[in-house]
Formats: sequence, structure tokens, C-alpha cells
Amino acid sequence: MSAVLPPPNPKDLQTPRRHAGPLDWRQLVEWLSQDGVISNAEAGRTIARCAQVQSAQHPLIRLASVGITRLADGKPLDIETIAQWLASRAGLQYLRIDPLKVDVGKVADTMSAVYAERHKVLPVQVTPHEVVIATSEPFVTDWVAEVERQSKRRVRLVVANPLDVAKFTAEFFALAKSVKAALKSGSGTGTASFEQLVELNRSNKPLDANDQGVVQVVDWLWQYAFDQRASDIHLEPRREQGVIRFRIDGVLHPVYQLPMGVHSAMTARIKLLGRMDVVEKRRPQDGRIKTRNPRGDEVEMRLSTLPTAFGEKMVMRIFDPDTTVKNLDALGFSSHDAERWEQLVKKPHGIVLVTGPTGSGKTTTLYSTLKRLATEEVNVNTIEDPIEMIEPAFNQTQVQPHLDFGFPEGLRALMRQDPDIIMVGEIRDLQTAEMAVQAALTGHLVFSTLHTNDAPSAVSRLMELGVPSYLINATLLGVLAQRLVRTLCNQCREPDESTSRETLAELVKPWQVSGGYRPYKALGCVDCRMTGFRGRMGLYELLVVTEGFKEKVSKEPSIDALRRQAIADGMRPLRLAGARKVAEGVSTVDEILASTPPLS
Repeated sequence: MSAVLPPPNPKDLQTPRRHAGPLDWRQLVEWLSQDGVISNAEAGRTIARCAQVQSAQHPLIRLASVGITRLADGKPLDIETIAQWLASRAGLQYLRIDPLKVDVGKVADTMSAVYAERHKVLPVQVTPHEVVIATSEPFVTDWVAEVERQSKRRVRLVVANPLDVAKFTAEFFALAKSVKAALKSGSGTGTASFEQLVELNRSNKPLDANDQGVVQVVDWLWQYAFDQRASDIHLEPRREQGVIRFRIDGVLHPVYQLPMGVHSAMTARIKLLGRMDVVEKRRPQDGRIKTRNPRGDEVEMRLSTLPTAFGEKMVMRIFDPDTTVKNLDALGFSSHDAERWEQLVKKPHGIVLVTGPTGSGKTTTLYSTLKRLATEEVNVNTIEDPIEMIEPAFNQTQVQPHLDFGFPEGLRALMRQDPDIIMVGEIRDLQTAEMAVQAALTGHLVFSTLHTNDAPSAVSRLMELGVPSYLINATLLGVLAQRLVRTLCNQCREPDESTSRETLAELVKPWQVSGGYRPYKALGCVDCRMTGFRGRMGLYELLVVTEGFKEKVSKEPSIDALRRQAIADGMRPLRLAGARKVAEGVSTVDEILASTPPLS
């Protein structure tokens, strides 16, 4: 499951210096001075500071803690910089350990946890012919021959930060131990797959969801996902094993492979905590769990299961606790659209729609907006399927289709609850649309979502559902279409000379991208897992209903006519919003092209 670590480029490595044995902080200071990384005066000051304190810390950690100043720019040397310099001096490749690219099972099979901790090393990749091992003691190699003999593979050393080596040694071996402990408690497959393999003389005892090994694996999974900034966790059954994948910045990353018995026990454990029916595996189920991230903040997870050919698949959507307190600038609104959106949502009554595909950030925009509107003087009610995030400032209701309580019934009930603002999770049919219109006509501000490609298409969609044009004109205030695009990593982005202003102008023709122009391109570094991107931001297209637009809805409701009128009224298309992000150095042309519909 892990990507193959490429061999080092010989041009990046120095000729290794002769040395043997553990690192000594005095020797490191001398080498730093010899290599011109620090001045002779700084070397003297560093030795004096370090000599004052007796410490058993690793020499790299000890030097980083005293604040050595770099000769070139006067900046302090952190542990990453010192470790990179050490790798170069030792003639080895430097590696920032990315846990998503390490096959933990193979790591634990290469050596024991005790052996790894004794020699302060960590296997990070195992191929048929090679074991790549991270170390922070590059000149201690007396253990290499033994590992090569035991593994029957060649050992290739890389240098890593000693803090990372210690941290991931503990995490990886603890995870592998928990998985093995879970397997010992039961040897069955734990699920009935589409192609059930009949094995004679085997126990079919399923793993216990409350087994301590299973509990530890589930706890690790959640903490790991929070640490990696995952938005979704996928537990997917395959023919012979279970697969864990994380969605990070909109892209799925393989994380770990599990025996099917452990996979099934993990799914059962999570269903149990989410108050779902553990026994029922033939139909989809929804659930919810609240836990805490490593910072101690409460985090909500929405659970969804789906029966597949090889067992039960589960997806956990993780909701960022900071989502509902983001301002419009943090969400990605331009000043032009932010001002118009704020004016729109302060109207006393009417319908405001947010459109976009699944995963485009509609819920984040709505919750963030409603959070600001939900003052002590206002009664905010939502009807959702399911409730995305629990927000104390709202009165939230979930639809119950099996009780004949859907969106229309929920809206009808909410109308008798003296609401000021109503949020409907989604307008899916004419009955829901009619109830939303009725709520708006009786003096309520209604928010809802639709699945359309752009803002003008929302009007066409309402007409297709059967809402008359005169009711649309009487109630619709505006439509916000949005997308999410990956933003460039600030640590490694660099100016992009290939994307000229003319290139961008051709992309958004006949529009013009005004203002400053500083495009950047994605490079890739350890902080962004070599993707060049870190985080995501919204692109917005805001249609505000004017008298001119109402006239088009009544007399010429074609999508082209509606779009032209919306643009004349001040709407800026999604692709133009994306082009502005490129000009500001926030994203790239390729990201914008992949995420936004073309200008027509």
C-alpha cells in the first residue's frame, strides 16, 4: 500500500565523512562550524550553553533546543534542518517520515519493537529485495548485517528526525501489536461476503467488538485521522482483506490493510459506539459519534454503512470543530461576493439556495452563515437528512423516512414552531419545494441546497420540479453556487513563470482578472506529502435576484438568458473566481480547470 521510496540522487549527497559510533553533541557543533553552517563564535556559545546542562536527550534534540543561529541568514536551526544537514554529511538520503506511506504490517514483521527501540531505528519500507530503515544515528551500523541476514534483504539507511523515529516506532509497533491481539481473540472471517470461501476445520467465531485489541485499533484510527487532517475515513472490505483509506484535501490516500476478521470487528465496534444495529448488515445504516481530537476539542463524526459484495463498507465523515466559526474570508469569499452575501442573508423573508455537487462545502457555508445569524432574538430551526453537525445555537431535527417523517412533514411541523429562520437540508421534490415556498411567503427566511452545476441552473431545476415562475419570483432571493479547490502549500510553492496574465485572460475570456498578479506553482515537500497542496478553499458564484432577473424568469426562462442577466446584475462565474485565486497565488490553473464548469 505504501509508495516506493526512490533511491537518493547522487548529486544531492556529499561524500560521507569518516566517523564511527554514536553521535556526540560536541562533535556535531564542530562539524557545523567546519561546514560553514554556523560561525566559530556561535559554535563557542553553543558549547558553553550545552555544557551548563546535563541531559540524556539525543544530540540533535539537544542542539535544537538551545537555539543555534545559522550563519547564512541568522535564523535559528530547528531539528529538521539539523537532521537534513547530518544526512548530507553522512552521505545518506534524508527522509521526513510520512505515516500514510508506511506499511505498518511489514514494519512489524521486519524486526521487534524492542530491537527497534534499542538501536533507535525504524523500518519505513520493505520491498522484495530491500529494507529502507530510518535512523538518527547514521554512524552506528553494527546491527545492519544482522537485519540483512534475518530479513534476507539489503538494508538501505536514511536519516530521519529522532523525534519522528521515536514517535512512529511507538505508534507503528503498538498498532501492529493491537491487530495481532485482535486476531488471537478469534479466527473467523466475521462477515458473510458475496463469494464466501468455505474452509473446513476452521473456527468461525467472530472477533469481539469489545476486545481490547479491537478497541485500541479503533482508537488509533481516529486519532491518526485527526492528526492527518482527514475529512473522511473509509473502511472497505475486499476479497481477502480490509482496506483503510483517508480523504485528505479531497484526495483519497491508502493507509492500512487489515485481516478481514479485524476489519469486521472494527466495523462492529464503531457501529456499537454509534448506536447502530450491530447485527443488521444487509441494509444501509446511519449513525453519529462524538469524540475528542488530540487538542482536546470535541469532534463529531457522521457514520454511514453500505452492504457490498465482500462485507459491510463504512465511511466516517469528520466535521472540523472550527467549521461553524469561520468568517467569509476564511471560507474563500471575495470582498465583492462577501458583501452581497451578507446583504442577502439579512433579508427578513424569502428563499436562499446553495448549490454544488456532493463534497463542495455547501454544509460548511450554511452552518457558518446560520451560526452568525442565530442570535438570542432569533429562532433558527433546521430539518436535515441526516443532521450534519450538532450546533447548540440551532433547533435541529432529522427526517425519519421509516416513520413517514420526511422534509415536507418536517417543514409543515416547523411552521408551527414560531421560526424566524428555517434550513432545509435539500430540496429533492415538488412537495418539499412547495413547502419551502409556503414558508417564505408566510414571512420566514428559508435556506436550502440543490444539486446543480451553477447558480442560474437552480431556477431551471425548480421549474423542472414544478414550481411556477411567479412563485419563484415571489420568494427566491438568491443562489450561491460553490466548489472546493486545493490550495498551494505555503512551505514549498514558488513563482510560476509559465502562467502568464495572457494565459489566464484567455481562460476566462471575455472577463478580465484585475488587481495584482503573482501566480505560483506546486512543487511538493514533506509538509504536503509531496503533493504541492495543503488545505482547500471555496470558490463562489452568487446570483442575486433582481427585477430584471424576475422578468427573464417570467418571459425568457432559458438557462442562457438567465445566465446573461445574472452576469449583468453582478454575478461573477465560478471560473473567474478560480482565476482570481490563481492570480493571488492561492491555487493553480489545473486545479481551477478540474473544479469549475467552463464559461459559456
